[in-house]
Amino acid sequence: MHAVPTRTRWLRHGAALAGAASLAAFAGAPAAFAADAPQTTTPVKHLVVIFQENVSFDHYFGTYPNAANTADDKVKFTAKPGTPKVDGLSDDLLHRNPNGTNPKRLGPAQAVTCDQDHTYKDEQLAFDGGKMDKFVEHTDVENCKAPMFTQPGLVMDYYDGNTVTALWNYAQRFAMSDNFFGSTYGPSTPGALNLVSGQTHGGYPVDPKTGQKTTDAYVVSSPDANGVGTVINDPDPGFDDCSNPQHNQLVMTGRNVGDLLNDKGVSWGWFQGGFKPTGDKDGKAVCGTSHANIVGASQTDYNPHHEPFQYYKSTANPKHLAPKDADEIGHDGQANHQYDLADFDTALQHGNLPAVSYLKAANYQDGHAGYSDPLDEQHFVVDTLNKLQKSKDWASTAVVIAYDDSDGWYDHKFAEPVNGSRDAANDSLGGAGQCGKDAGWGGYADRCGYGPRLPLMVLSPYAKANFVDHAQTDQTSVLRFVEDNWKTGRIGDASFDEHAGSIEGMFDFKNPQPAALVLDPTTGQPAGGTTPTGPATPTGSSASTPAGSTDGSGTAVAAPTSSATGPGLAVTGADSNTLPIAASAVALLALGGGVVFLARRRRGRRA
Repeated sequence: MHAVPTRTRWLRHGAALAGAASLAAFAGAPAAFAADAPQTTTPVKHLVVIFQENVSFDHYFGTYPNAANTADDKVKFTAKPGTPKVDGLSDDLLHRNPNGTNPKRLGPAQAVTCDQDHTYKDEQLAFDGGKMDKFVEHTDVENCKAPMFTQPGLVMDYYDGNTVTALWNYAQRFAMSDNFFGSTYGPSTPGALNLVSGQTHGGYPVDPKTGQKTTDAYVVSSPDANGVGTVINDPDPGFDDCSNPQHNQLVMTGRNVGDLLNDKGVSWGWFQGGFKPTGDKDGKAVCGTSHANIVGASQTDYNPHHEPFQYYKSTANPKHLAPKDADEIGHDGQANHQYDLADFDTALQHGNLPAVSYLKAANYQDGHAGYSDPLDEQHFVVDTLNKLQKSKDWASTAVVIAYDDSDGWYDHKFAEPVNGSRDAANDSLGGAGQCGKDAGWGGYADRCGYGPRLPLMVLSPYAKANFVDHAQTDQTSVLRFVEDNWKTGRIGDASFDEHAGSIEGMFDFKNPQPAALVLDPTTGQPAGGTTPTGPATPTGSSASTPAGSTDGSGTAVAAPTSSATGPGLAVTGADSNTLPIAASAVALLALGGGVVFLARRRRGRRA
């Protein structure tokens, strides 16, 4: 349904070989095309998906790249000249909004807010057939108490670069999309399932005490004669000791991306905060670690219904068993590719980064309104990116930052349904019991989509700089990139991946960028308190410079080229200096891993 750019495989293969040769030349880094490593169709050898919670695009980027920068804002943000525009909140939407309540800016002091209504049906009602004018009526929630912030019409409100500073700085340095959607409507579990399988149909409820199939309209909707239906809510997984034993649980049939990667011998893993058990009770693992967010509210770290692979028997780790050693991480073993976040750090430190990694923050840092917030989320995202950019694998890594659902937060942009549904009880996008003009793919109900618009970012040496992609994509576009890059084939069974647009427009595989952006996790600004300079012209997008913009973004650029050492590589770090690649591998190793290695095309090599 969506056009996918033609692949220039010979060009990408050449770029990857050049990168591998350069890495091998400096500091003895392993070649990207190791003899036992599966071949890829792009220079990306490591994909890291940071999958966060419950944010609409307008909620984080509605006024990008213009921040208020009021006298009360301790953190200021000023966009670089030439920053592309996004399809955000226009003057009309800010001051004459059709919802009857205008969006209001939230600052850092209002970071922790009420959780909004993000159920499958109510989000459709809020969209009102594409008029986008019933959010206050159907998804607004204002009944939380201090220290959470609330106000009338809260669902309409948004943050800017004074609060979500790191994400805005990353957008200046790397690539983002303003046309990325949840594959379907609804909360976290459907979004997580769409990320890894493109398929929310194929589940059935089980009794947590017996493990036997039962009936439960909350667990699956529109069940067939065998009790197999579609997931539109947040039931806990049936293959997880830490699932709530008081409620029926969900078992998914069919295949997911883990199955595809296993078939191809590609290393992978899901890494989630709090996955490591704190003990056991009655023979079952207990996930008891917790942390407090910025207002001091404590929250258990692990959330079973955020872990999609635990719904599938083939990829589950019910007992939360740890890998036997660092070498097992990403490979077959007792953990079955399901890990604690600490295992990701271990893999990174041991130079054993899996080809495909999915990262899920502990609850207090996942961005979910009600118990998390943009500032705690920023700590997690920045800490992760800083570690990755300082690793030897950064040269061949792409990081995708995406979200599972919108939380019901207002977003003004509507996507016509690509997949319809006819369920009198749950569908209401185009009237009672209606979504789209046609019945759903595969004859499956309750997969109305695309759903709400969500943020999407790509951070990589191969990401276009200060670029906004306008191509329509959805959560399964990330799945499609994995399938295409590692040549796994499709999921099948009417998965959304067959129709997904490509995210490859956010990459430039011929011209990797020779610098990294290291930020302070508290402020979201460049580490050390200084601002690196950047190129005046972004790569791609023809949008004009916003009024009042001046130089001073958090964008890092190429290091100076040295006549002695050739093309350079820069790291922007706590000392605010850029560091070119030295000719001596010994000098690089002496820095103790504080260098980002980035392969550059050899002189004289054709593009």
